[in-house]
Amino acid sequence: MVEIPPLLTPRLRLRGYRSDEFDAYAAMWSEAAVIRFIGGTPLPREAAWSRFLRQIGLWHHLGFGFFAVEDRETGAFIGEAGFHDLKRAISPSIEGTMEAGWALVGAAQGRGLAEEAMRAALDWAARHGTGERVTCIIHPEHTASLHVAGKLGFVAFGDGTYQGHPMTLLERPRVPVTRS
Repeated sequence: MVEIPPLLTPRLRLRGYRSDEFDAYAAMWSEAAVIRFIGGTPLPREAAWSRFLRQIGLWHHLGFGFFAVEDRETGAFIGEAGFHDLKRAISPSIEGTMEAGWALVGAAQGRGLAEEAMRAALDWAARHGTGERVTCIIHPEHTASLHVAGKLGFVAFGDGTYQGHPMTLLERPRVPVTRS
């Protein structure tokens, strides 16, 4: 089993997933504030379990993956952030890149925590990741995530459709994030 490295920020702990937090994970993927621009449909418990296991398995097969995001003050699971390569059927292709992503429970949104988590993850990727660039896809109406991506140095390089939804494709070099 690959060890998922813990990362600390002033307010967050990014770490490996724990099986005892699956109920919180499944609840997150049923929140309207979370899924509105990520598929638009709450994940059934079984699908949330598959996603939960996928996030853990990515590390074994790719050497990178997603981190569980924990509030350092309360110890509560509040989301996930990190990287995957899902072999998405999207054009232009982003296959073979570290595709960044983040999702936080509704109560944690709007406080700068996604940016904080991704700054730590991107700094880790600059040292340990693969490839020359990091990519992400964001629904063009998801202004909050587009704002976070911009603050992290992502720039749009194309538009595509994924599973029937329009997407903006973004990229940035795999280098440490400058502070804004």
